[in-house]
Amino acid sequence: MSKKKTKITIAEVIKTIILPRWKLVAIGLILIVLNKIAGLAMPAASKYLIDDVIANKDLELLKYLLAGVAAALLIQSITSYLLTLLLSVEAQHLISKLRVQVQKHILKLPVRFFDNTKSGTLVTRIMTDVEGVRNIVGTGLVQLFGGILSAVLSIYLMVQISWQLTVFVLIPVLIFGVISLKAFSYIRPIFRKRSEINAEVTGRLTESLNGIRVIKGFNAEDQEIGTFEKGVEQLYLNIRKSLTTTSFVTSTSTFLLGLATVGIMGISGYMIINDTLTIGDFLSFSLYLGFMIAPIIQMSNIGTQMTEAFAGLDRTQEIMNESTEEDHLADTQPFKSIKGDLEFHHVSFAYEQDKEVLSDISFTAKSGSVIALVGSSGSGKTTIAGLAASFLRPTAGKVTMDGMDVNTLSLNDYRSHLGVVLQDDFLFEGTIRENILFPRPEATEEQVIAAAKAANVDEFTNRFEDGLNTIIGERGVKLSGGQRQRIAIARAILADPKILLLDEATSNLDTESEGLIQESLANLMVGRTTIVIAHRLSTIRRADQILVIESGKIAEQGKHDELIEAKGRYYQLYTYQARI
Repeated sequence: MSKKKTKITIAEVIKTIILPRWKLVAIGLILIVLNKIAGLAMPAASKYLIDDVIANKDLELLKYLLAGVAAALLIQSITSYLLTLLLSVEAQHLISKLRVQVQKHILKLPVRFFDNTKSGTLVTRIMTDVEGVRNIVGTGLVQLFGGILSAVLSIYLMVQISWQLTVFVLIPVLIFGVISLKAFSYIRPIFRKRSEINAEVTGRLTESLNGIRVIKGFNAEDQEIGTFEKGVEQLYLNIRKSLTTTSFVTSTSTFLLGLATVGIMGISGYMIINDTLTIGDFLSFSLYLGFMIAPIIQMSNIGTQMTEAFAGLDRTQEIMNESTEEDHLADTQPFKSIKGDLEFHHVSFAYEQDKEVLSDISFTAKSGSVIALVGSSGSGKTTIAGLAASFLRPTAGKVTMDGMDVNTLSLNDYRSHLGVVLQDDFLFEGTIRENILFPRPEATEEQVIAAAKAANVDEFTNRFEDGLNTIIGERGVKLSGGQRQRIAIARAILADPKILLLDEATSNLDTESEGLIQESLANLMVGRTTIVIAHRLSTIRRADQILVIESGKIAEQGKHDELIEAKGRYYQLYTYQARI
């Protein structure tokens, strides 16, 4: 179950993102203050240029005035560069750290979570949703704080020139502020929905690219194009809605502040005619007004960026609120070595409430023994293997290892003794060697070669020009099913596990390859507790115990000869396959 999902607040952002970097942010804010004060030198100097330098033809004052403005411009340039170097770079650093943090959390989530979530969606969560942070720590923080500071300083200086003109200007500004707050509270859910749609479209696109052979095999290109077009259309409609809202805010600001400017022209003209305002004051006031208006108009863009950032953080928070595999466990106890006695005690399991997949499963697998699970498709065999691997948790009963409840054991320690070969085993893009080395990157060359030989991988790599260094493509697409399966078996051999799970481990092998692998698997199973799932019953004749699973229950239990003699369900399955 997920933890309670919350909406990210400004207070949380300050606590989790800003405060841990308070020294950096403090330096950044000082630089922003210096930058904005230096930026106001030009409008301040204009008053003296008109009223003092030009009016009095004071060339000496002109020199000092120009030197002061030049110095202010230099300060402005240096502080702008330092701000980019400091905050923007730190924002990118924070994004990279957040991506690692989210990816780390996702990898610790239960297998059931991945069964219900598209991989493309998770890629978007990791790579895209966290990017908005740069608008909080980087450019957004600079623009927001800098804009507010510019506006406040400008208003103060405008009041010094004429409080009446300043009050007249502030009325449309306050109206714009109210409109903006309403607009951004409306637009935040739109950005949030956009992230969801984008993740959905990305997920489907990833699936279609991975399944290109199926798509082409069934001539379904048009169908996939149609599905993608629908997703892109949804994305377009969402973006249109956000663009319409932000455009309304920008247009409103332009109109209201434009009206204010027209009013200022009229009032200032009247005051100058009546000698209550100098031309220099008017010029300075107009420039200060520009410094106040520019960040306010810019606020619509900043607000959009910040709103998008918060929407992304909302979705990041959602994924971080998902319970990891060990969150719901009691204090786990570490252990370094195990004997390998696996036991199911009246275990039941349901993926959905009141829909049991397994019911009252009990059996004992002694250390070094081989337990075979057989039965029709969907009977619950793979679910039993998943429970043994701690991928799933029983809804009733318990699974023990050496008498200890698996739920109380450290998953990292437990799985370090586990080896898995699945029916459709996953290979990573890279070389054959890298895939065999996956469970033990520190293994020696001799150990890799030994594992490859034991799984008969060398039988086909000897024919490849690059041998074990052959690039296999994404998911091993350049290899046959049997070749991929043998690499998966070599990987399990190199892992040297105490508990071995073989789920249809020979299903993709032809008769010749299967014969080669059976001997390798027999050697691999020695001294290991092994659970074998196989439709080919000929592969499990030597099992110490065979469990016939039907409708989530153990229908029969015993050795091959005993079950054949009983002439029950196992006998039916075996004789049916023999006829085939």
